[in-house]
Amino acid sequence: MTTPHTYITTTIPYVNARPHLGFALELVQADVLARHRRARGDRVRLQAGTDDNSLKNVLAARAAGVGVQEFVDANADAFVALAGPLSLSVDDVIRTSRDPRHRPGVERLWQACADAGDLYRRHYEGLYCVGCEQFCTPDELTGGRCPEHGTQPQPVSEENWFFRLSRHGDALHDLITSGALRIEPAERRNEVLAQIAAGPADFSVSRSTGRAHGWGIPVPGDPSQVIYVWFDALVNYVSALGYGTGGPDLERWWGGDGRRIQLAGKGVLRFHAVYWPAILLSAGLPLPTDILVHDYLTAGGQKISKSGGATVDPAVLAARYGTDAVRWWLLREVPRVGDTDFTVARLVSRANDELANGLGNLVSRVTALVRRYRAGQVPDPGAPAPGAPAAAATATGPCAAGAEPLEEAIRRAPGRVDAALAGFDFRAASAAVWSIVDEANRYVSQAQPWVAARLERAGDSEAGRRLDAILATLIRACRAVAEHLDPFLPDAAARVTQQCAALDGKLPPAAPVFSRIEVAGPALPDPAALAEPAALADPVDLPEPVAPAEPAALSESADLPESAAR
Repeated sequence: MTTPHTYITTTIPYVNARPHLGFALELVQADVLARHRRARGDRVRLQAGTDDNSLKNVLAARAAGVGVQEFVDANADAFVALAGPLSLSVDDVIRTSRDPRHRPGVERLWQACADAGDLYRRHYEGLYCVGCEQFCTPDELTGGRCPEHGTQPQPVSEENWFFRLSRHGDALHDLITSGALRIEPAERRNEVLAQIAAGPADFSVSRSTGRAHGWGIPVPGDPSQVIYVWFDALVNYVSALGYGTGGPDLERWWGGDGRRIQLAGKGVLRFHAVYWPAILLSAGLPLPTDILVHDYLTAGGQKISKSGGATVDPAVLAARYGTDAVRWWLLREVPRVGDTDFTVARLVSRANDELANGLGNLVSRVTALVRRYRAGQVPDPGAPAPGAPAAAATATGPCAAGAEPLEEAIRRAPGRVDAALAGFDFRAASAAVWSIVDEANRYVSQAQPWVAARLERAGDSEAGRRLDAILATLIRACRAVAEHLDPFLPDAAARVTQQCAALDGKLPPAAPVFSRIEVAGPALPDPAALAEPAALADPVDLPEPVAPAEPAALSESADLPESAAR
């Protein structure tokens, strides 16, 4: 049987400033999908990169008084470095100004579209938004300003090369409506279909060398023009695979029956779901199988961006509050459709309520019970506990009496996660994992293993067998959480696994899985206080978390109440 291949890409961000939390959302979502498919047995390639060849990079470098390549390199390094603080499993990174694979791929794709008769040159006058790197029509503006950036587009009059998008509208419509090109969620698919129904207009795919300040890839055979940054950037998805330079990766990852999943924000939907598929059709290349679209993060109601006033640095957040807290907020708070407002208070609350009080407390309680009542040895009851129905012996092991809801949560979690991630719903997927945590905590309170331990000490052997079944069930639940949590919080999952894995027959010494985040100072800052100045400025300080005190040692003789180890 052939192993399924799954190629997952993120958009490649402009490097006119340091990274912001909105792009971290996309990176984390892509990482979850990649880790999940690897766990299901797929061969996976997670591709990321940086878009170095834009006009806005040139203008930002000039404003900073730095050479363009130096400026681009510094910010690109900051994007690449996010792999550490966000715990990303990226397989490859391509930089459009530096990587030797990229320019040959751009030139080859340009020539393929030219050979298809889809490139022509003509004079054009229009309004150009540097922030969007696109021409805007008057009806796309709000009060004469770009709705995305709030700036007035610049009037431009020049001769450019154009791509015949109008030739491919019917084919795009058929591919999308048939599901051959899947766009999720449905709201974004309908948006794309509406754009196509309105009649896709040919678009400019070059800029004058003068207006581009000489930065970018020249049009083959026309040194007076530089290839439009979006045509250039979109090619990264195949140039990274050797399109233009050769090798087996292109056929392995962009051909055949494998899935080609592309993530993108709603602000660049037209480029990825209209322009890019049309360019591929022109060149005779396969299309993506899935385009998964996320909405925006905001701070104080303002879109988080690199060039706007609201900028939150994900590396700073992770350094202050931890990788798990940042990833968990992005996965648990952000809905499938709709913008989401970020505050540090929400991040801290989510981490404390669920990671520290929920999962951390569960693992601490369960492993403490095993250490206290079974000297650290995980019981193997071997058969359903007294009072449990015969059917309670499940594929995950014998089910203790009263643990049926917990066992059902464990049994259903893989299918629920699969279905949710197939629908690009990270909140539903993480909720499926969290249902195990909730049921396990309820079961601890219901089963009261400390009562069974007290009866066992009084000579009740049946209570001892019941305690074995309870502890075995709870350890199994913690291990199931770790397994299913791994794509979402790989670092946390590893700590849970380590605490619940027997070493030389016994659980390891106790170690915290999560600690509560205690923020110094009387209050958290307003979201607006998180805004950073423009590129290369030092980040504004965030409140420092207070290091938690070590938990007091538990008495070996006392029973462990349900609120212990919190």
